[in-house]
Amino acid sequence: MKFLVVGLGNPGKSYEGTRHNMGFAVVQQLAQKHHLTFRKRLSWKSIVAEGMIEISPVVFMMPLTFMNLSGEAVAPVLRSLNVDLAHLLVVVDDVALPLGQLRLKLNSGSGGHNGLKSIEEHLQTNRFARLRVGVGDREEGDLASHVLGKFSEEEEKLIPDILDRASQAVEIWLNKGITSAMDFANKFPSNPSNGV
Repeated sequence: MKFLVVGLGNPGKSYEGTRHNMGFAVVQQLAQKHHLTFRKRLSWKSIVAEGMIEISPVVFMMPLTFMNLSGEAVAPVLRSLNVDLAHLLVVVDDVALPLGQLRLKLNSGSGGHNGLKSIEEHLQTNRFARLRVGVGDREEGDLASHVLGKFSEEEEKLIPDILDRASQAVEIWLNKGITSAMDFANKFPSNPSNGV
């Protein structure tokens, strides 16, 4: 049985490196680490990379729809591949978490995230795992400007470590299951730079 790992973000050069594209960044890191190549699948409205992570056959997916339409791509691919909901993981940014903090949950709500909302609407359920990657709460100003903005120079220094840990969480989920992955992801400190 295949696993489907969906990284959420917005397609296009102008969105690369923004907070809202953290989901894309995690699946890109995983594909690169395991020498998998992304290819456009226009019939799936997605860019996908397929391969094996240890013993687990996996499809990494980045929808080509915009964030708030993610479900239009995810639902048909899930059905086309006959992936069980227990084998679906969605990786998203989360402005409610400090930068770098991870939260892996099962059957939880969208938390106001438009990408998750769209997937839940199209699947008619929230019974799937989601890995939230903290991108830092805005201190002031508009939420849209914050999530579509780039990381500061200081924040950029932390991104490689954050992507490594988020990737590890996905690998554990693939090979050891949700409980082990939650134990790993949810134990991390709020500030990955201070180690406490």
